[in-house]
Amino acid sequence: MAFADGSSSRQSLIPSFLYASSSSTPSAAAKSLYLEKMLGSSPRSFPAPASSPSSPPADRSGFLIAAPKEPSKKIEMYSPEFYTACTFGGILSCGLTHTAVTPLDLVKCNMQIDPAKYKSISSGFGVLLREQGVKGFFRGWVPTLLGYSAQGACKFGFYEFFKKYYSDIAGPEYATKYKTLIYLAGSASAEVIADVALCPFEAVKVRVQTQPGFARGLSDGLPKYIKSEGALGLYKGIVPLWGRQIPYTMMKFASFEAIVEMFYKYAIPRPKDQCSKSLQLGVSFAGGYVAGVFCAVVSHPADNLVSFLNNAKGATVGDAVKKMGVVGLFTRGLPLRIVMIGTLTGAQWGIYDAFKVFVGLPTTGGVAPAAPAAATELAKV
Repeated sequence: MAFADGSSSRQSLIPSFLYASSSSTPSAAAKSLYLEKMLGSSPRSFPAPASSPSSPPADRSGFLIAAPKEPSKKIEMYSPEFYTACTFGGILSCGLTHTAVTPLDLVKCNMQIDPAKYKSISSGFGVLLREQGVKGFFRGWVPTLLGYSAQGACKFGFYEFFKKYYSDIAGPEYATKYKTLIYLAGSASAEVIADVALCPFEAVKVRVQTQPGFARGLSDGLPKYIKSEGALGLYKGIVPLWGRQIPYTMMKFASFEAIVEMFYKYAIPRPKDQCSKSLQLGVSFAGGYVAGVFCAVVSHPADNLVSFLNNAKGATVGDAVKKMGVVGLFTRGLPLRIVMIGTLTGAQWGIYDAFKVFVGLPTTGGVAPAAPAAATELAKV
């Protein structure tokens, strides 16, 4: 009949596995399996349908939707790219901040060398302005920029390396238990290397800043210094520099890590990974500023020694102690250095972590994630 033929033609427009028919079609259970696959539900354990000899099996791969790809590849933690990023972050962090506070550093160095002339912060700026003009406030900025950029690259890059290296030696359990010791050891190891890079620039910087007329900057100051002191004279202040910078850096990194962890534990009511990036960077700056105050107090006596030795030809540590006195070593120029180092350290951590966020890395510090259970059990064996 025509009606029957029309019904048959309409039925043929529908895939055979969606409607029931006689023995020439798969079983009802098998047809249900195909429907479940189309709808995305998990299939039940029914037998696979028999393929029809008259037609090839239908290609149903079109029902699968590919997962979206990541927009960009993130830097893997502790990979060569990670350490490279930390090195560049350290260059920006230390180079820019130390150059920005050159006027403060200039007054501080002169207060340490000639306290009779530079009696206070305000009078020190007044003396510089009268004698050298506004340009005098940035005398020695080139050795400052280059020296502290080199130091920052080594300081932050090697700190991240040694922190991971010592943590791996200790194992997951002891690395968590003695994390402060790992911070101290990692930062001390990094600073030993960083000061070797800094020392020649620091020697020229102090001489340029504290002896008017010695040189305009690094280009003419470095040859004059080598002619006067010899090439090895550039490292005359390396031991006092280690004495200043190693305690400073140990305090800088260990106290920062502890302070930031305390912020996230007690002051912020949600986990670090749920905080906005701007809040995390604010925590980095605040933790860095507080850490910087401790750094200034701990490293100040050695800072006085470095300034004295680099200014006076042939001077020794004994000469510095005799002239400045023990109390003077600890207190001369300290208030200005607290302001300078607090601001400096806060800005350094802010810039460093901002760069890490920019390249897709997490900020430094915070509550450390728990060690995997398997690794913890293995460490106990």
